[in-house]
Amino acid sequence: MPRTKTISIVGAGLVGSLMSIYLAKRGYKVTIFEKRNDMRKMGAEGGRSINLALSNRGWAPLKEIGIDNEVKSMIIPMRGRMMHDEEGFLTFQPYGREGQAINSISRGGLNELLMNTAEKEGVEIKFEQTCLGINFDESLLFLDDNGSRKEVKSDVIIGGDGAFSVVRRLMQRTDRFNYSQHFIEHGYKELTIPPGAGGSFGLEKHALHIWPRGQYMLIALPNKEGSFTCTLFFPFDGDPSFSSLKTDEDIQQFFEKVFPDTIRLMPTLLKDYHSNPTSSLVTIKCFPWVKNKTVLLGDASHAIVPFYGQGMNSGFEDCRVLNQMLEEHNDDWDKVLPLFQESRKPDADAISDLALQNFIEMRDLVADEDFLLRKKIEAKLHDQYPKQWIPLYSMVTFNENMRYSEALHRGNMQKEIMDKVMSQPDIHKNWEKLDLNPLVEELNTKINS
Repeated sequence: MPRTKTISIVGAGLVGSLMSIYLAKRGYKVTIFEKRNDMRKMGAEGGRSINLALSNRGWAPLKEIGIDNEVKSMIIPMRGRMMHDEEGFLTFQPYGREGQAINSISRGGLNELLMNTAEKEGVEIKFEQTCLGINFDESLLFLDDNGSRKEVKSDVIIGGDGAFSVVRRLMQRTDRFNYSQHFIEHGYKELTIPPGAGGSFGLEKHALHIWPRGQYMLIALPNKEGSFTCTLFFPFDGDPSFSSLKTDEDIQQFFEKVFPDTIRLMPTLLKDYHSNPTSSLVTIKCFPWVKNKTVLLGDASHAIVPFYGQGMNSGFEDCRVLNQMLEEHNDDWDKVLPLFQESRKPDADAISDLALQNFIEMRDLVADEDFLLRKKIEAKLHDQYPKQWIPLYSMVTFNENMRYSEALHRGNMQKEIMDKVMSQPDIHKNWEKLDLNPLVEELNTKINS
């Protein structure tokens, strides 16, 4: 048995449940404390879920814990973006090379699978347990257990309790803890496209649908039963905004004008708009992630906006990296925890920045002529030089062994080269005649310098 034997995890969400499975497989006695009721009995909270996009960085740990085959039955592969313009015309943009896709999956369904798997591995999950405090020197958790206060002693405490983490808030009260949060001016609201007759899909099933409109956008991800979960990313204030669309007439007229091809697909638009909450989008950065034997994982340490589809994937990667480090260092937590936070912090910052950048791309640039040409040239480069020139999106989404920080660095180098290419006169006329070899040589020089 490892020297560290008992581990307490705060939060039974995706990251906490996954980490508990890794640790139980390593021989630890793991208990998860969750403030909510058991979602498997009570049902998941509606209206706030933002469908999840599972990509390679999320697949890798699911394979390692042995549930990838069960997850395969829950997903719908999305092979690219389907762009909807204001006239209703469609343009498809593949995500990567043939066979590459991101996968739409139910947050609640995946969470339930992870909790069930954790319990099979011997993890105990205790619900309606609110974290009240932590003694970081003694690794003591103070909990409200259905109205009764109790203490739990552990060798290690893991905060996997999300963007508004109680564990992180308690760390913030300690000395030399750095913390920042930034809410963007946009919020989001979930809407629904129900299934058609016989469970048919009203839109292309294997695509992430985007209605880009400059300062805002609508997206739709497919669900197994034929419906689509739609998310309106929209400013809180201004015109148009959540504050300006108040009456049924306001909402109806706005959608008819801006998203005309959705009207026939959304019979519950007005009901959904009024009944589903308007939620905010926050980026959170902090450091250190470790205080003695307490460590933060996932959104608790690095909450990001959803526009790269990497929130869950990056949290799962935290779990995978921590498990790998435990393996490499014979479960010596004194060595592993400092190494983990030093290694993962640059990657968390990189994907945080990329997610904010991708919002601009999704809502605006995807319909821009220069942007589309840039993507065509990069696709041609990747096709002819698949190992030397990899589009940034592919590095982030399909290469689970490349660090986020490395992907961002290489992406910035490629951007510098492409900026020069796009500034050439008549590039729109002559791009197919472009000599690609010097571009790859320049990239190699930058990488090796």
